[in-house]
Order: sequence, then structure tokens, then C-alpha cells
Amino acid sequence: MEKFDKKELSERDICSKFITPAIKQANWDERQIREEVNLTKGRIIVKGSSASRGQPKRADYILSYKSNLPLAVVEAKRNIYTVGEGMQQALMYAEMLDIPFAFSSNGDAFLLHDRTGTLGKVEEEISLDRFPSPDFLWQKYCEWKGLDEGRQKIVTQNYYTDHRKALRYYQRIAINRTVEAIAKGQDRILLVMATGTGKTLTAFQIIWRLWKAGVKKRILFLADRNILVDQTKINDFKHFGKAMTKIKNREAEKSYEIYLSLYQAVSGTEEEKNIYKQFSPDFFDLVIVDECHRGSAAEDSAWREILEYFTSATQIGLTATPKETKDVSNIHYFGEPIYTYSLKQGIEDGFLAPYRVVRIDLDKDLVGWRPEKGKTDKYGKTIEDRIYNQKDYDRDLVLEKRTELVARKVSDFLKANDRFDKTIVFCENIDHAERMRKALVNENPDLAGENRKYVMRITGDNQEGKAELDNFINPESRYPVIATTSKLMSTGVDAQTCKLIVLDKRIQSMTEFKQIIGRGTRINEDYGKFYFTIMDFKKATELFADPDFDGEPVEIYDFDGGKGSGSPWEREGETGREKYFVDDVGVEVVTERTQYYGPDGKLITESLKDYTRKTVLKDFESLDSFLKHWNEAEKKQAILKELEERGVLLDALSEEVGKDFDPFDLICHVAFDRPPLSRKERAERVKKGDYFSKYGEQAQEVLDTLLDKYADDGIENLENMSVLKVQPFDRIGTPMEIVKLFGGKNSYLAAVRGLESQLYTTDASLLEA
Repeated sequence: MEKFDKKELSERDICSKFITPAIKQANWDERQIREEVNLTKGRIIVKGSSASRGQPKRADYILSYKSNLPLAVVEAKRNIYTVGEGMQQALMYAEMLDIPFAFSSNGDAFLLHDRTGTLGKVEEEISLDRFPSPDFLWQKYCEWKGLDEGRQKIVTQNYYTDHRKALRYYQRIAINRTVEAIAKGQDRILLVMATGTGKTLTAFQIIWRLWKAGVKKRILFLADRNILVDQTKINDFKHFGKAMTKIKNREAEKSYEIYLSLYQAVSGTEEEKNIYKQFSPDFFDLVIVDECHRGSAAEDSAWREILEYFTSATQIGLTATPKETKDVSNIHYFGEPIYTYSLKQGIEDGFLAPYRVVRIDLDKDLVGWRPEKGKTDKYGKTIEDRIYNQKDYDRDLVLEKRTELVARKVSDFLKANDRFDKTIVFCENIDHAERMRKALVNENPDLAGENRKYVMRITGDNQEGKAELDNFINPESRYPVIATTSKLMSTGVDAQTCKLIVLDKRIQSMTEFKQIIGRGTRINEDYGKFYFTIMDFKKATELFADPDFDGEPVEIYDFDGGKGSGSPWEREGETGREKYFVDDVGVEVVTERTQYYGPDGKLITESLKDYTRKTVLKDFESLDSFLKHWNEAEKKQAILKELEERGVLLDALSEEVGKDFDPFDLICHVAFDRPPLSRKERAERVKKGDYFSKYGEQAQEVLDTLLDKYADDGIENLENMSVLKVQPFDRIGTPMEIVKLFGGKNSYLAAVRGLESQLYTTDASLLEA
């Protein structure tokens, strides 16, 4: 007979006394059971120049057949709820994690949901002693997936275990789906994963498992940048040890099993340079193409030649941006992606950095410029008489004062934030990148004088700049700080600490746009990188509004279309026409505004006031409902965090409406048209009342100081006891001594809640009226 009231037990008590024993009784061992599993890190919420995280998603139980092969998710609830109360949450996690079976329990029984269709009923309530065994669920999973004994041997091959690099849920899904597809005979596979989500680590685990299973014995990993190959070899692929080689010096050494190569190192325009032909067509049984959007599917590309030569091999394409144009289609070549993990999802999960956009429009960009008749440029050339606009600048016509203005705005931004924030400036072409470098040096003579590497041009034609690329992407290396580039740094560069991306380049390709934005999406908490800023001078960020920006890839390959141009990237942004250089035409900023990343994964394009009003009114239909919620909350900070997680940008709003206002007043003013009171006005109103009179003289001094802190900095100082450690409280006593003035911690906290109540007392009485 139970000695406790089950309904009084906490959720964890229900787990330990009922759910866990029932699972173990069904022959699940400790290694197969993971409890309270964090699935995501929690979306980063940007607050002014600081950032915090939202709540991570966490499953109560993940049950696995073996490590990284999950079969079931179990959600537990207190016994005051029904058995199926947690089912919708369990199903959300099961779908997100690619898990076939979902369970919910309140400690009385289990509700089982079968996503495979192999159990007869979709949902069924089962008693605690009927929880299914791992072998039973694995059998049903294999039945669903069509995995016979031979395929199971491949699918159950162990991962490489690296406790320092735990796999994220989406990486595991990508790996498992790929290995399963290959076990079932699929030989062309496309994986789409946003920049910064660990494609190379994913590729390593795929290769490791297939290699160890003996299914794939010789593997070729192809990339299009030397730095990508080198990073891969010394980082994620290092565990292959002596079985791995990098193809270099155009030599085909055939005694290895894992080959890494720059595709240019094994191919060329002349037949003798095509050293891949020194390998027999069936030498490799697995070829992985990293960053395969870089033209691998173009009919005339060197990639395609290599892929067709090794046509008998299984081929996997990895990309952040499937290339879908009338000339080039990854989907046409590889087939539909077997898994997609998008930038939007990465930001929502807290694995990728959100961004804000500073849009700057210049007068000559908006209205164009026409030279007066017979006008010559700085070198005496007569400028062709026509209207020049954004399409022409830095290609056919250089307005030097425009370049100087862009450099000044970039420098002003860095001076207002941190002049050592890593910055990439994307320019139209190499000439533009060099002129921008010069303009930035002139805007920052002090730091450029201290170290010549403060600003550097990093382009494909410049050996000095290219040699500094590793230093730029190394978080521990201070220099270079600002890199000007045209194309070289748009893809495959792992710049973890890049905090500012400047777009002074017209970008017409969604593929290129995604790749450039991807330079900023990595998070590096050790170096304070949680979000980044995009400064846009060429309206490139209008592409954010395109449904294709973060949608599923759609094949738009034109089968009758022409071949890809194959023009080398070094020439991008050059028209071949005569270029004019004008140094006596002024350029001015017309408009400048900041746009923020919203919780729906889109840029907030309306005014902050309109956006805040709309967001608040979704949850609170009237001022009364908001006041009731505010006044009933034990901690106001909890409400503010809740609003921030729903997308209300309180810091940005205070910049626009007024920094002297409490978040409460900002919301009431913007959402419900209430005239706001400043924090100082609220504090003075309380001081004039008689709330202090029931406390002793020293306690009154503490409350008075708390109000001053509130007036200066806001509500968080009232609710955080650590404020008692700082000046001027240290003159009154230690935190423990101060708390004793009120008769103990609980009495002190009650006094603070009373103080908050007094701050908003007029609003509370309005509610009662």
C-alpha cells in the first residue's frame, strides 16, 4: 500500500518511483536510457549590446537501441494530469528528433504513439508493466524501414566516440539517414545544412561508420578551397590517422584509404593535368563533395567531370545552399535532399547567431548621377554621358567620396561598439576591395599605424592577404581586424568571431547571399560572439524577404538551358568596359535604419512601435489583462523575459522611445497608448508616500537606495539580491547584515515586493477601478 499521496509527488518523483522502474523492467539498461536530455541550447535573445538565451528544449527521456540510434521519447507529467497530457510535447520532440515511438506518462500508465504504422493502433494506453523492450521496438523499426539482417549490420555500426565533441540532434539525423540510405542501395545523396552547423563533422561520422562497417573501403573527399581541405585534415578527420592522405603536387599515391583533395589539384583544362584519371574509375567507392553548390552540378564543371568519371561510387553532396538556377541544379544531379537543417532552425535552436541589419541608403545610389557635358575624371578621361546608378558604381564608375563615406560609416560603427570586432567588407571586385582597404586605413590612422594588419585586403590575387586568412579566422589572433574582399571569403571560411559583415556589393544570387551571411552565423561564447550585424549599402538584404531565403530547396533546372559560364571568380564585378574615377562628386547618407531578427525567422521590417504593439496584443487583448498579469507576477523580470522570448525588443524600443522609461511604461505606452512615467518619477512618487514608515531608519535607507538604483538602471536591480554587494550598499553593511535589518531574507524579499507594488500602485488602482 502506498505511503504517500501520488498527486502530491513532483514530476521527478513520478519519474524515479514509477516511470524509470517500468522502463528498466522492460530490459532497457542504463546505457540505453538518457534522462532530462537538452536537445537545443535556447534561442539567443539580443538585448542592446548584450545577449541572453531563451529556454532550451529538453526531453524527459530518450531511449536508444544503441548510442545515437534513438527509438523512443518519453514525456513525464505529475499525477494531477492525465496519462496523455505530455503526448503532444512527446510527438513534437519525436518529429524533431526523427524518433519512431512517443510515450506520455503520469505514473499510472503509458500512452504509446506509433509513428511507424507497424503496431496496428496509432495510439494505445498500456499498463506500466507492459512497456515494450528495446529489441521489440528495434524489430518494429526495421520492419518499417525495410532493414534486413545485412542492412542492420551497416545501420548499427558504431559512431566514432569523441566525448569532447558531442553530436547535436540534427547531425545525428543527417548521419543516420545517410548511412541508412546507403545501406538500402541509394548512390546519390544530398544533405543541406546551414553554414556553421558542422557539415564536416557530419561527413566524418558518415565516412567512419561506412569505413568501419567495411561497406566503403576507399573514400575521396573533395573541396574547392585549400583551407577547407587543411582544416578538415587537422580537425574533424584527424582520427583517420595514417589511413588518410591529402593529394598534392599532382601525384596519385594509391596506398591510402581516405583521400582529401582540392578539386583543382586533381583536374585541369589539359588532359595530362587530370590526375584523377590515374585512378581507375572504380578505385573509389565513396565520393563526398563539400560545398557542392560551387558548381559541382554544372554540366561543364571540373566537379562534374570527376563525379562522372567515378560514376560507380556512391556520391554525397554537402551544401548550405543548393544551387538551383536554369543552368545548375544540385537536386537534378543528387536528387531531393534526404535532410535539411536551415539557418532559421539553427537560430531558433540557439546553435547559430541571430543578426540585425543596418540599412544605409546613399543619395547617389537612390537617384543616380549624370556627369555634366564634357566632364573628365581624375585622370583626364572624358566620362561617357549617361545616368550612372548602383549597378555601375565600382564597376564602370568609381565615386571616390562614396568609398570614403562607406569606410567612415563602418569605422563609426566600430568606434561605437568595439574597434577590434572582426569585420568582413564585401566589395564588387578586387580593385574595389583595394580602394576600400585604403579608405579604411585613412579612417583609422591610429590603429593602422600601430599594426599594418589592422586592415587587410584578402583576395585571391594577393599572396600577402591570403597568407593572413588563417590569422583572421583564428579567434586567438587579434589581427587582421578588418578584411576587405570580393569573393574569396564568401564561402568555406570558418570565421567564428566575425561580428560585422559589410555589404557594399550588389548580390543577385541567393546562393551567394546565403553563403556571405553564413560568415557571421557561428557562435563563439568564449569570445563573446552571440550575434552579428550586417551593414548593407547595396540593398542586398532585400533578399531576406525572398521566400527562397530560408525555404526548402526547389528544383528549377532548365533542361534546355545553356552551360554554366565557368568564368573565374577573380573577374567578378568587372565589366570589361573603360572605368572612370571621379574624386570631386559629393555623396551623402539619405536614410539609415536598423532592422532586427524576429522570432519567426524573418527581419522585422515595420517600425519597432508597430511591431511591439502587435506582439503584445497577441497575448494581452487589453490594458487590464496586461496590468493583471504584471501585478500578479512575483518577479517582474520573469514577465520581461517572457516578452523578450516572444520577440519584444525592449532595449531597442527604449533607444527609440526613451531610455528613462521602465519596460512597463514602454509597453503600456506603445501597446495601449498610456502616457509613460520615467523611472525617476515613479521612484519620487514612492518616496513621497508613507511606505517607508513601517521600517527602521537603516532599513529605510536601504529601500531609499534601492529606489535610486531602480531610477538609474531599472527593475532588475530591485529583484537581484547581488545588488546589495555593490556601492553604496557596502557602506550600510554586508548583504547578510542588510537582510537582518528586515528580520531575515524572506522579510527582505517581502519588503522588495512591497516596494514594487508601490511603484506600480497607481496602475493597480486603475485596474481595480
